[in-house]
Amino acid sequence: MERRTKVIAIANQKGGVGKTTTVVNLAAALSARKRAVLVVDLDPQAHATLGLGLEKQPGVSLYPVLLGEKPIEDVIQPTKWNNLNVIPSEVDLAGAELDFGAREDRLEMIRNALAPVREAGAFDYIILDCPPSLGIVMTSSLVASDGVLIPIQAEFLAMDGLALITSSIERIRQSVNPSLDLNGIVFTMVNSQTKLTQDVMGEVRNHFGEKVYETTIPRNVRVSEAPSMGTPVVFLDPRSKGAESYKAFAWEFMAKNPTRIDTPVIPPAPPAPATPATTPNS
Repeated sequence: MERRTKVIAIANQKGGVGKTTTVVNLAAALSARKRAVLVVDLDPQAHATLGLGLEKQPGVSLYPVLLGEKPIEDVIQPTKWNNLNVIPSEVDLAGAELDFGAREDRLEMIRNALAPVREAGAFDYIILDCPPSLGIVMTSSLVASDGVLIPIQAEFLAMDGLALITSSIERIRQSVNPSLDLNGIVFTMVNSQTKLTQDVMGEVRNHFGEKVYETTIPRNVRVSEAPSMGTPVVFLDPRSKGAESYKAFAWEFMAKNPTRIDTPVIPPAPPAPATPATTPNS
């Protein structure tokens, strides 16, 4: 079996849309399906790091790798769950926009940093938790990625936010990363009872078609509680509505983004039917 690592950026320049919650729970659900996952926390707030049960540690992030001070293998940390690893975030990443803004390789710096891990093929998915801004770090993350997953809320300003990030994707595709794809759009914190929710979801589906995931993530108390316990909701309360939704979303995500290429098994040809014996006419 061949494993083809896919790098997926989860991004939205608008905060409060469930971006990091989606990173943490998608990664957890994929790992539970025996997919090897590396989460790269690029948000200085480090919420993905904390949500996966780790603490911020000085010098343990992608920052020293980008500076050339450490190999990437030194900053990959295991979590308490099988198949799930993380490169944590730390406060130094808050200065990345200033520190790296003048670098000639600023657009490729994250792609270059991830190259040894990607080429080793140890992971099925590398999931990038991007900061909520269209700055150097997010742009470099998109250059490093195969696809961009956009979590959004079904609210009035959703289309404006989508227009901004999809135009960024298109610019990067045309200039630096021609293979970059809009992986998909997933609705989070959905209250399906309101007319506004239905209207916005209908408008986005009409505009983006199959790029919108069928699975939606409902508002759920257990999803909100899980980060404070350092445990993804899919492990904390697997039977909650939020956990069930994220598990269903992971199945749909895997179907759209296969990473395991099996050698097809060609069944043997069926035996030729026996020729019936001829009976002489009497």
